[in-house]
Amino acid sequence: MVKTEREKMLANELYLGFDPELVARRRQAQEQLYLFNQARPGELEVRQAVVRSLFHTIGHNFEITPPFFCDYGSHIRAGKNLYINAYCTILDCNWVTLGDNVLIAPNVQIYTAYHPTDPAVRLTGLELAAPIVIGNNVWLGGGVIVCPGVTIGDNTTIGAGSVVSKSIPASVVAVGNPCRVVRGV
Repeated sequence: MVKTEREKMLANELYLGFDPELVARRRQAQEQLYLFNQARPGELEVRQAVVRSLFHTIGHNFEITPPFFCDYGSHIRAGKNLYINAYCTILDCNWVTLGDNVLIAPNVQIYTAYHPTDPAVRLTGLELAAPIVIGNNVWLGGGVIVCPGVTIGDNTTIGAGSVVSKSIPASVVAVGNPCRVVRGV
């Protein structure tokens, strides 16, 4: 059976990002994000309705401060008590799982998407995307970048400005570029 480009994308296989189905899905998400990001400060219900329709799942008690950006939205699974501060970007070309009680500071970037390192393959337009899992009770400090394929364990704090290129265990404080564990909690 032949896989669709979306199925390849979600399987972390080479896929064509300019596939018409994927382009249409991204445009649909951009239309919803326009409504979200242009809502007046008092229109919390409008923003929450957009997020509920955009995300694959989201628990109760969440707040996302605009502006917020993502590729699809439909590949984001979020638990309860989620807070995302302004200027967060989630490239959800693969699954992004956010646990319960996750706090995301301003300017955090969560990237499932990446490109082949072989320039000949990259020039074909083929891309890749690896899932990201952020556990329960995690705090991502301002400007954190989470790279494709990373898992961050429960009860962990990632310090501001860190670049998380490898998985981080549970119950630690990790900082730096590259991000590394500095102590337990």
